[in-house]
Amino acid sequence: MDIENTKAQMRKGILEYCILSVLSKASCYASDIIRELREAELIVVEGTLYPLLTRQKNAGLLSYRWEESQQGPPRKYYELTSEGREYLAGLDKSWDELVESVRLIRNR
Repeated sequence: MDIENTKAQMRKGILEYCILSVLSKASCYASDIIRELREAELIVVEGTLYPLLTRQKNAGLLSYRWEESQQGPPRKYYELTSEGREYLAGLDKSWDELVESVRLIRNR
C-alpha cells in the first residue's frame, strides 16, 4: 500500500470541514483560502477548491459578495451563512468525537 495515497484520501475527507473553518474566522477570497490550506499542509489547487465552494454555496452554507480590487477585476469573497455556522458547529462536535474515538483505539 502507498501511504501517500492514504494520506491524500484523509486530507480530501476533511477538506470541506477545513474550508468552513477558515471561513468561520473571516470572509475570504479564494486565493486566501488556498494559502491558508497550503500553510496547514493540506495541498489544494484552485481546481479542487472551486467545486467545493460551489457545492457549499448551493447547500446554503456559504454566500459571496463582489469587492472591487485595486489590482485587477473585482474579487469574489466567500463567507459563512448562519446555516453554515450551525453546520460547522455540528462538524466541530463530530470531529471532536472522532478524534476521541481514534485516541481510544490507538491507546488500547
